[in-house]
Amino acid sequence: MLERLTQIVARYDELSRQLSDPALVSDQQQYHKIAKQHRDLEPLVDNIRELQRIEQGIQEAKAMAAEPDPEIRAMAEEELAELQARRPQVEERIRVLLLPKDPNDEKNVVLEIRAGTGGDEASLFAAELFRLYTRFAELHRWRVEVLSMSESGVRGLKEVIAIIEGDRVYSQMKFEGGVHRVQRVPQTETQGRVHTSAVTVAVLPEAEDVDVKIEAKDLRIDTFCSSGPGGQSVNTTYSAVRITHLPTNTVVSCQDEKSQIKNREKGMRVLRARLYEMEMEKQQQALAKERKQMVGTGDRSEKIRTYNFPQNRLTDHRIGLTVHQLAEVMEGKLQPVVDALIAHDQAQRLQQESASA
Repeated sequence: MLERLTQIVARYDELSRQLSDPALVSDQQQYHKIAKQHRDLEPLVDNIRELQRIEQGIQEAKAMAAEPDPEIRAMAEEELAELQARRPQVEERIRVLLLPKDPNDEKNVVLEIRAGTGGDEASLFAAELFRLYTRFAELHRWRVEVLSMSESGVRGLKEVIAIIEGDRVYSQMKFEGGVHRVQRVPQTETQGRVHTSAVTVAVLPEAEDVDVKIEAKDLRIDTFCSSGPGGQSVNTTYSAVRITHLPTNTVVSCQDEKSQIKNREKGMRVLRARLYEMEMEKQQQALAKERKQMVGTGDRSEKIRTYNFPQNRLTDHRIGLTVHQLAEVMEGKLQPVVDALIAHDQAQRLQQESASA
């Protein structure tokens, strides 16, 4: 382990040297590549150097503890106890930072929300859930672009598909996929009874062309007139696009734009993400035979969370987390829940690594 940490610090110092080389500035692509590697290593190197300072401090404190002066010995023993208490915390942070990175963490995501059981109440909650994620994105300075939206008659959403773009979006959103259950008294309920409804969420890492190869011969593209609101021309031109991937029978429709070309581009982004997810699921199924899955399976049929409005309570069933600030969460303040899910996943992976070591 010590040798590996030494190599990491040496690599970081080499990257620092390269970044200070004036010749590199002329090659912007290479400069950004090296700068990203340097930035990714920085938290790990900071903790390694802190551990090195602690180890050196422990050796110095032990030497001071052997001094004949009782005051010096007392001061050394106090410092030694403090350093020995800090060391495991830093070592734990280093172990977490050394865990294999999810290659999708840097990607944008395709977010799909669909009303499930519960009729109008489910569609209303689907709209509220989309608003929650939109507010969460705003707090992170991410950009949300709606690809398609199907509204219900009660100002809810039957379905919405959007792309969220920004810094490490998938790393923060990847545990949101599954069934979200809501318990509350609907506005139409006259006897005050609590109803249970469900909304399905899918979070797909957006795939690039290099991630998924799609042959033109495997696509059938149909055009049709858009429906719903959108201005005078939206319902009179064949701007809406339906793309069918024939080998997998995956169908994507997009009618958000007035331009057929733009709808096709958006539809292809969703199609690539869905095909990429299919490939990921195959890999995860193979991996699951070798090791236990971490936070949930990502299965959209898995009930992951309950939002209980009468009790102002959110419960994440995968990690047994309950918070009583549901109103704040619905305003986009989801970060404490996200942090708990990430921490649980890291702890599980550390446990797996320790067991296999």
